[in-house]
Amino acid sequence: MTDRPRVAVIGGGIGGLCLAQGLHRAGVPVTVHERDRDPADRWEGYRIHVDPAGARSLRACLPDHLWEAFLATSAPGGPFGFVTEQLEELVEIEEAIAYPAADDPAENHYAVDRRTLRRLLLAGLDDVVHLGAEYVSHQVGDDAVTARFADGRHVTADLLVGADGVGSRVRRQLLPDAEPVPAGVVGLAGKVPLTSDVPAVLAHGMHVVSDAGPGSLFTAAFRPPPGARAVLAEVTGRPAPPVDEPYLLTAFVTAPEHLPPDLDAHDADALAALADGLTAAWHPDLRRLLAAGEPASRGASVFLVAPPVPHWEPGRVTLLGDAVHAVPATGGLGGNAALRDARRLTLALTGPDALLDAVGAYEADLREHGTATIEDALAVRDQMLAGGVWRTRVARAWFRLCARSSFLRRRTFAESERAVSRPRPWELAASVRA
Repeated sequence: MTDRPRVAVIGGGIGGLCLAQGLHRAGVPVTVHERDRDPADRWEGYRIHVDPAGARSLRACLPDHLWEAFLATSAPGGPFGFVTEQLEELVEIEEAIAYPAADDPAENHYAVDRRTLRRLLLAGLDDVVHLGAEYVSHQVGDDAVTARFADGRHVTADLLVGADGVGSRVRRQLLPDAEPVPAGVVGLAGKVPLTSDVPAVLAHGMHVVSDAGPGSLFTAAFRPPPGARAVLAEVTGRPAPPVDEPYLLTAFVTAPEHLPPDLDAHDADALAALADGLTAAWHPDLRRLLAAGEPASRGASVFLVAPPVPHWEPGRVTLLGDAVHAVPATGGLGGNAALRDARRLTLALTGPDALLDAVGAYEADLREHGTATIEDALAVRDQMLAGGVWRTRVARAWFRLCARSSFLRRRTFAESERAVSRPRPWELAASVRA
């Protein structure tokens, strides 16, 4: 591509900002338009895991000092375990089985606070990111596209990228028949300070706690490395939020029919009561744990999933992340898919192809890996909602066998956990060129 295209990104989440970092680093004129007036205007979420697909995307898009800051503020992803509702550990899968350690840090697995990651991605983009810009619509011309905002501003670019999440307004105009649909799973999430009151079996790594009932509890411990807050403040040049406090993410997932339809109307105490009712027969320490969640962190989410989207002709508007392949949060795969999109589009827009050819190549891969990611997330959903007395007994018996045999653990868990993060052909080709 001889002339660098002008790119306007709608949405300042981790996918849109990673794209902006990659394009800015490559000298491509880019602007990001985010409706929030401040990064902290809304609840920013919890600990997320960055798998090798996400890590290699960040390494490729970030300048060196921000990549080093990411490494300095992230923790190991940790092991993954299965626990009964009475706090009996069935099996713990070593992190080295799911994500074998690699010499290249970009091929490893990390845990990072979403606030930290978003602020790292904002660093150095003061002249690129425009806050308080609420997208309204766009109009495509012969040689440009113009996006308009609620306050009367507008921006004209060669390419408009909708990175505005599962409720994407850009998608609704571009692909009105691709609206996400309920994924058949609801999550009640919260955040608990990681103190001595947290059951020891849950105080590290990630776990699924379940019985034969209607749902499962996912937990993920986050212990930021020493000095994470200072690193974030130094690299961004701004005071950092308290991202150095260890905590436990809790997320109880169940089918929608087990919860009232008006979840949006429930306050933090009401959500805690719902979780307590669904775990009435669980170990008292688990019930106390769920009750101890910070009220401000409690939330309910009806997870959505993208329907199968037919092929569309490439043009001057494209999409990224949940805006096009909405991934239910089961499995924690959506953020990594968005980061991968950002890297792929950066490569397309900095290569030799004409704009529409580059966009078409990006979208072909987007549809393929987006579908694979959704399938993996739905498979995790099915496992977490399976329930049933006999199914639970069989699963527990197998987990106990796996606990005794590293061979069985590898045979059972290694391939399924790693498949979605394997390098795709274009990633391998990019590594060879690098």
